[in-house]
Formats: sequence, C-alpha cells, structure tokens
Amino acid sequence: MAHQKTFHTKNFQTTTQASTLQQLQTNSLLSLLNLNAPPPTIVSEKNALTSLGSNTTGPTVWKVLILDNRTKDVLATVLRVQDLRDVGVTLHVQLHSSRPALPDVPAIYFVSPTLTNIRRIAEDLNSGLYESFHLSFVEPLPRSLLEELASLVARDGTSEAIEQACFSKVLSSLLDDCAIATPSQPPAQGGEVSNLTTDLTSYYVLNAPSTTEQMIEAEIDRIASGLFSVVVTWGQVPYIRSPRRNAAEMVARKLNTKIRDHLLNATRTGKTLFAADGGGVGGLGRPVLVILDRNIDLVSMIAHGWTYQSLIHDCLEMKLGRVTVAEPQKKTKKSYDLTSSDYFWAKNAANPFPQVAEEIDSELTKYKQDAADITRSTGVKDVNDISQLDVASSAAHLKAAITLLPELTARKALLDAHMNLATALLAEIKARGLDELFSTEEAISRQTIQQILELLRSFQTKSEPSPTPQDQLRLACVYYLSAQTVSKEDTEALEKELTKAGVEEWELTSFRYLRKMKDVMKMSVPGAATGGTATPLGGGVAEGWGRGWGLTDRLKEGGLDNLLSGVKNFLPSSKLLPVTRITEALMDPSSATSTSLTETDDFLFLDPRARATPASGPAGSRAGAAAGTGPEGEQKARRMTFQDGMVFVVGGAGYAEYGNLGEWASKSSRRVSYGGTEILDPSTFLDVLGKLGAT
Repeated sequence: MAHQKTFHTKNFQTTTQASTLQQLQTNSLLSLLNLNAPPPTIVSEKNALTSLGSNTTGPTVWKVLILDNRTKDVLATVLRVQDLRDVGVTLHVQLHSSRPALPDVPAIYFVSPTLTNIRRIAEDLNSGLYESFHLSFVEPLPRSLLEELASLVARDGTSEAIEQACFSKVLSSLLDDCAIATPSQPPAQGGEVSNLTTDLTSYYVLNAPSTTEQMIEAEIDRIASGLFSVVVTWGQVPYIRSPRRNAAEMVARKLNTKIRDHLLNATRTGKTLFAADGGGVGGLGRPVLVILDRNIDLVSMIAHGWTYQSLIHDCLEMKLGRVTVAEPQKKTKKSYDLTSSDYFWAKNAANPFPQVAEEIDSELTKYKQDAADITRSTGVKDVNDISQLDVASSAAHLKAAITLLPELTARKALLDAHMNLATALLAEIKARGLDELFSTEEAISRQTIQQILELLRSFQTKSEPSPTPQDQLRLACVYYLSAQTVSKEDTEALEKELTKAGVEEWELTSFRYLRKMKDVMKMSVPGAATGGTATPLGGGVAEGWGRGWGLTDRLKEGGLDNLLSGVKNFLPSSKLLPVTRITEALMDPSSATSTSLTETDDFLFLDPRARATPASGPAGSRAGAAAGTGPEGEQKARRMTFQDGMVFVVGGAGYAEYGNLGEWASKSSRRVSYGGTEILDPSTFLDVLGKLGAT
C-alpha cells in the first residue's frame, strides 16, 4: 500500500550533488509505477531528444494503471504522459469506469483507501480483469478496510492474483507547484493538488468557531500523516521546531509521536524507512523541520506579487501545473504545462517579471542565431525548408541540421508558450494597475490612512488602469494588517470606500474577520521585518525604476508598445518575510537578528530519536532536566546550525513566501524545502477569510 499524502512542497537547492525533495518524490512515484524497480531518469525538455535510448535497464514490462480522481491529480503534478510510457504504462484509466478485460497484462492500482474503492478492486479481482494486481494506496490502509479487503478476497478465492501490496515512500509535490528546488529550478507544478477530504481548507477547519474538537483532531492527524510521508521520502529523521500554543504545535507533537512509534517498532523488527543519520556537529548531519501556523503572517497570502510564478498564479487560471489562457480573438482557451522539465520555467519562475521579459528576449535571440547558423550552412532561407534539401548534394549539412532541428523546434514552441503567457500577464497588469498596487504594498509601512483612502478614491475616477474591487479589498487588508494601529473611524472610512468601489457586502466579511484576528493576536507582517541578511535584488526598487523592459521584438510587433508604455517597471525590494526570518533564526542563528532569535528561542524543540525520560515523579523530572530531554523527546530549546531544512505551513502556502525563502536559501547556501497543507491563491484565501467572517 503506497504511503502517500498530497501535500505541496517546493525545493530550493544550492548544490547539484543532492536530490531535491521533489526529485525524491518523483522517483518514488516512478518506482511504484515500475513495479518497485529503479525508475528511468526524467530529463528536461531541452535535453530530452539527446537522451533518447539512454535508459537501458532491461526489457520494459507493459502494464495498465488504475487511478481515482485524487491520485490522477497527484500524478498530474509531476509526471507527463511520456514519463508514464517510459515505465511501461500504456493505458491509464479511472477505477470506477467501464474497463475491458486484459487478462495478459499486469495492473497497478494507485487509489485512495476508501470502502467504495476496496469493493471495486475486489470485483476486478473476482472478474479476473488482469494478469496480476499490484495494489498501492495514497494513504495507509486502515485496519477496518484491510480486513474488508481480506474478507472479500478470501470469499472469492482471488488472493493469488494479488502480486504486490506494498508501502512506498511517496508524496505529491505541489504546487500546484509545490517542490523545493534551487531558484534555478522552481516549482514543477503550478496549481493545487486537492489534499482535502471535504471542500473546506485546513485554515477554515482549524479556525472556524463551529469546528468540533473531533474535527480538529482528525485534521491534525491527517496533516501529521502527510508530513510523515514527506519525512519518509526525505529519508532522514529531522529535528522538529514549531511555535507553541497553536495548530502547528499540535501537528509537530503528533508527527513526533508517529516517527517515534516507527523507530520503536524498527528496533524490534530491524526494518526502518529511514537511512542512518549522518554525523556532524551542531545538527549539521540531520535536517530540521520547521512547522509554522498560517496566522504567523497573513499579509503574504493577500498581497499582490511581482514574480513570474506569483503573477501567473494570481492572474491566470492555474491548476496542477497547467495554465489556461483565453484567446479573445479566437474566442477559445489554450493550455500550457509548466513543469520543472521546462528549462525556461525552471530558470525564471521565481524571478521578477521584468527580468523574465528580458530572458524571453535573450532566449529568442539565441534561438534566432542558432536557426540562422543552420540555414546559412544548409543554404535554405528558413529552418522549415530543410526537408526540401537535396540529400545527395548536402549530406553533411543535412545530417547536422537534422540533429539540431528537433531541439530548435522544441525550444521555439516553449518560448512561444512563455511569450503568450507574458502577453496575457501584461494585459492583466495594464487592466488592473497591478504595478501601482504592488509598489504601494511594497512601501505599505510608510503609507498613512489618508494616503490609502485617497488612492482608493482615485481608483473610482480612473477609466484604465483600474484595479478590480477585490484588488482594492486586498490593498486595504494589507494596509490594515501592516499598520500598528487603525482607529475605529479610519476602519469605517476604509469600509465605506471599499463599498463605493464595488466590494460586495459578503466580500467585506473577510476584512471584518481580519479585524477580529488583529484584536486577538499580534500580527507578524512583512513591513515590520527589519532585520536579517536581506540583500537587494538587482539593486532593489530604486535601481529597478530605471531599467528597461528589454522585451522581444515579437512582443512589440504584437502591438504591445502602448501597453508597455503604461506599465511601471521595477524590481521588488528585498526583505525577509516572517517565515524566512524564522527559518534563518532556526537554521543560521549567527546571521539572524536578536529579535528573531528571541522569538524562536521559545519554539518547541522535539527530537524523535532522543530517548524519552519519565514524565512523572521527582526522580524522573530531575533526570529529564539534567539530560535536557523530556517526555516524547521534547528538549530544551537551543540554537543549532543546519544545512538542510523543510518549512511547512499549516493552513496554506503561497508563492510570495516560496520566492522569498528561495532567495535566502540561495544566498546562504542552504537546501530548504517549502510546503503547506494546500497552495492558495490570494482570491481563494480571501474567500476562506470571508467564510470565517460570516460564521
């Protein structure tokens, strides 16, 4: 039974020797699909053609893959159809669809552990649809369902048809794009993989007043089980750090218990899912897992972004790594897949949008030069005319051209896709004035309530660009959370201007919920983050205002000159967001500020490998205090340095934090993975806040 959880993670890796978490997760999936044999290597699209025939691991076993809706989304985030074919999957179908019998073909079932699915598998076994059955489940199979399956198999006498029922170290890597990689290798996917048992997000479940204690416990256990899968895929037992007195602490303690139970069982059976921990002083040999609560920073989830990936996630329709763009002239929609094998996306996803435009220009220039070299050497006017060459008189040139042409064609198609995405984003930036909104939010700590009110009023008199009512609501929320104090009169004035702007009454409930939140907790906001080792990105905002777009001739030829003239060009200032500040304090305390260190010194410190001491009795208490270890491996917090880490946000993750954390990881030479219970775009997160405000 494949042990998998659909959580979203992103990897920032600053060395090439170690595999990223996303690569480990992908390999686990491929191994499962390859009947637990070593999987073939997935190569980038730029190098795919030169790698054909490089996998010579033996004859391929052709097989059929059976999925349900949940596992279909899991695979969609990291694998293409060609990847499935590389491991011998010639057909993938839905479990509950009508399927013909293929009695000479083995079948891999990769499904969720539900009673309905178990009974359908038993029906397939009884019908003898396939030669053999390899059963894998996205989560551990509960004992009740295991007994149900065993009972059905025993009743029908079909146990011999089950070839494998195995546990695998698998996890869906997001996010929509959620996979930690180097800034040069951003998220592989770009959408959300639903990891929910209901339509409610984790943030709603954990914060709604109507949520029962049983519902909270079930959600915490679900999250901890998913994190256990991540840790198993990671292969090492981490130290666990989390703030106290919130959902993050509950998840941390539950996860710690799960790991300790496994390690205890491993000492009895001699079988463990973890590799031996490497040596090192001060924790360098083991990673750290930082579990945080979403309420530690809500601004990052609402604010307008300026990086390529955050703009795509915010402005375009993006799900499971696929972006859909409307083509008004043709009255159709076109979809593009954004994966880590897309070399341009891997290189530029986390970059500011102006820089991406320059990269498109640079890549197109390289393409034109390479195409010109081929046409010059072969004597044709266009690369598309190479097929018309006379073979007898141009054999040598034709061989070189045929070798390079497929790669050039793939590059051209990929650059055309990103050109279309950039064009769609430019249209959104122009129509909604996103450049002005972003620049205002970047300097939100220096704004006064009068300036914000005047800006909202000015939007009402503008024709274009004019931010949408929701954009203005997001701006007001960012200001309210970032300001030290906002009087009741000023708050009412904000609501009045938002109503005039067209914000519906039900949408205002999100703003009112944030008012309640601010009354009960002190918010950590980006604008208040003054310390850390932040280094300006390309000179920061001041230098960015003077830089040119550097867009391609084709973009300009497409009639975008007027559009570009109305868009402000700048790079975002560099500052550490709260999640990054905390990560720095926990992984590299020598570079952190005293404020961050003081904040994290109170964090929970759990070591699943530590020997627990008795929790009761004077003797046990003295022994635990002397050793620095309490019940369940809880230790006295101490500052340690880590090279590898993972940051997981209970309540949802976002692209702003992903990019900010990736920049810090690159500059500090750390390997950091980032993820959350789900990846939410700003609009969706506002809707969640609105539902909470309406309860």
